[in-house]
Amino acid sequence: MQSVLIFGATSAVAAEAAEIFARRGDRLHLVGRNPDKLADVARRCRGAEVTTTHADFTDLDANERIVKDAVAALGRVDVALIAHGDLGDQLASERAFTDAEPILRVNFTSVVSLLVPLANHMEAARAGRIAVITSVAGERGRPRNYTYGAAKGALNVYLQGLRTRLYASGVSVTTLKLGPVDSPMTRDHAKHALFGKPEAVARSIVRAIDARVPEAYVPSFWRVIMPIVRSTPERLFQRLPFLSGR
Repeated sequence: MQSVLIFGATSAVAAEAAEIFARRGDRLHLVGRNPDKLADVARRCRGAEVTTTHADFTDLDANERIVKDAVAALGRVDVALIAHGDLGDQLASERAFTDAEPILRVNFTSVVSLLVPLANHMEAARAGRIAVITSVAGERGRPRNYTYGAAKGALNVYLQGLRTRLYASGVSVTTLKLGPVDSPMTRDHAKHALFGKPEAVARSIVRAIDARVPEAYVPSFWRVIMPIVRSTPERLFQRLPFLSGR
């Protein structure tokens, strides 16, 4: 039995992952912002030992305590999945920094504020697996979501450094680069064939964590797509509406 800690447990993908861990008999501590949704995820994990904490991750000063309380609740942390995030309003973020800053805080600085105490705990224990959901949006700036993408890109770099730092301690760090998922987070987006489904995405995430994969594209076909997107010359990129359009 593993002890599994999930931050952002009420997201569609994280809730599905929690159910997978629960079916395997793992012990869970779930942390999320919405108490009602958090209770619902806990009910979906019935049969497993589950504890919960209500938290707003944008309260950066509280996140170290949240990690410490979660570690105390579990006794030890074998797996930690950080899954929270928010697309925000790209157009609003272009008009005023007061709208851009919350996107950066949710998707980057709040994650780092959790990773610092979490990494220190696992490094001292010389064991554990950390997995963080980022996005393919972090691999190239596009007009439709570049504020969000910038936060995810910064997070990708942070995780690269953290992974190498923790390697000698036997702690793995998995960067989960998700493509768009058909979930409440993208409810206002027109869906197409490249959208993943939460259930399948969660299965891929758990497999990547189990295998201690350094970086995983989810779904896996993004591993083929993103090198093309990254390497397209900017002059050409700007002339291709499906890449550079809103």
